[in-house]
Amino acid sequence: MAADLLTWFSQGLRRWGRALGALALCGCLLIGGCSSTSGMSGNYEQDTVAVADVLIATIALPADDPGRGEAETTARGLINDYMARYRSRRDVNGLASFTTMQTALNSLAGHYANYPNRPVPQALADRVTKELKKAESGVVRGA
Repeated sequence: MAADLLTWFSQGLRRWGRALGALALCGCLLIGGCSSTSGMSGNYEQDTVAVADVLIATIALPADDPGRGEAETTARGLINDYMARYRSRRDVNGLASFTTMQTALNSLAGHYANYPNRPVPQALADRVTKELKKAESGVVRGA
């Protein structure tokens, strides 16, 4: 009798546990999907300068810096948010500043995706930093 009661209780708990888990997941997705947590302002010039500054600072962090992992995670999120917001905008994606920025972001994202636990090599860091500064000056000029 006790074994039957225990079996019935555990089966009910599994069923309700799955249902509650699915309900919680749907709630999180609904809330997360409706809110904007990207930190992007929607102003191309401001966002380009802000993202470039953050990425230049992240690249400059020494390999033994304890906050480097978190900074790189933030950088990957910024890269994704920036490209998601501006890649499809025709008024922006033809600009030289966007093309330069996209090249730098793709290079940096490729490194972070393929070598997540390694610092950015100096040659790549120099090239990406140069491109980010070029994109910043271009966007300020309106190019």
